[in-house]
Amino acid sequence: MALAAALLAATAGLSSSATATTTTTATATATATATATASTVSSSSDTSDTVAGGANAAGHGQVSGRARVFYRYSPHDDIRFSVDAKAAPFSRPINGLPHGMPTDARGTVTISHWSPGKKQGRRAEASVDCLVTGGDSATLSAVVTKSEDPEEIGERLGFSVKNGGPGKGRVGFSWAVSNVDVVDGHATSPHVGTCMAPAPFASVTKGGFKVAHAELPPLPAE
Repeated sequence: MALAAALLAATAGLSSSATATTTTTATATATATATATASTVSSSSDTSDTVAGGANAAGHGQVSGRARVFYRYSPHDDIRFSVDAKAAPFSRPINGLPHGMPTDARGTVTISHWSPGKKQGRRAEASVDCLVTGGDSATLSAVVTKSEDPEEIGERLGFSVKNGGPGKGRVGFSWAVSNVDVVDGHATSPHVGTCMAPAPFASVTKGGFKVAHAELPPLPAE
């Protein structure tokens, strides 16, 4: 995705073909309007530290919050994630899975990336389709629904979230440092499956997330 351009650009080990396949990280060439939008989103994304996570009384896992994170390979960039995800077990029936999955979910993930050095920024939104929690951590996936690059629409992204604010909260994402395969000797990035994401490797520096854990639900009756 063009939104996260500097993430891959700063990670020299990935080839340009991998960048093209992982549409989450193509080079940002934002116009003045896009730059202003990304800057506005960044400035409005601050929140106070998030309260500690815990079991969800409703019985379904949830992840909520927004935060700026530190990404080692782009240390000066303003990278932010906003998450509002709620488990909706067995709500997405498909061929071969008539009941759906116990990790089906709903919600929205918003991503913004502003590079002050390049004076470029991007923003995108994605619709959550999977969520699974484990204590104070969760993994989720979401399919891009809005982006300045039409080729990004429909791409699934993976995320991991650890509960907390600065010093505790963390985020991981399925591009730049993971999800690489080798085909015919060339690096490529395969499609991201539901709820597939690396460990939360980027630390929260502002804002935070709340992870409400819930055990997997019972299987539906046949």
